[in-house]
Amino acid sequence: MARGEGASSELVASGSASAIVLPTAGPVGDSSQGLRTRDLEQLDEVLTIAERATGLRFATYLGDLGSDTNATALEILKALGDDAPYAVLIAVSPGQRVVEIVTGGEAARRVSDRAARLGVLSVVAACADGDLSGALVGAVRTLADQAGTLPERSSW
Repeated sequence: MARGEGASSELVASGSASAIVLPTAGPVGDSSQGLRTRDLEQLDEVLTIAERATGLRFATYLGDLGSDTNATALEILKALGDDAPYAVLIAVSPGQRVVEIVTGGEAARRVSDRAARLGVLSVVAACADGDLSGALVGAVRTLADQAGTLPERSSW
């Protein structure tokens, strides 16, 4: 069981034809440039701290999510194998202006829909200036904070 949360395009009727209305809010930036080494190191450190504190697996994805963004995010989550039930994936597609946050079944017990929405807002706010690295780092921190720490790991 997995759940997704994100912004996506909407299909609306326009007379007898249909038109796709692109979202007016969402992350912006250029994911084709990738992240700098310093940004990757910071993201790795934040992921490690979040995983140690919460006992959950956190993963990030930056790039195109295809036409069905939620289905693609769920496939990426499933690719985590045995960790998938305990995983939280933050998938950001700046070119599509889409953020998807999906969780495995066990992780969903600790990361609520409200927490996922806060994560999406964190990404959108940081990406307003094109700060893709800051968006991913902020979302991981937000979701880890919302998930809470395990009692034996509360001293971080």
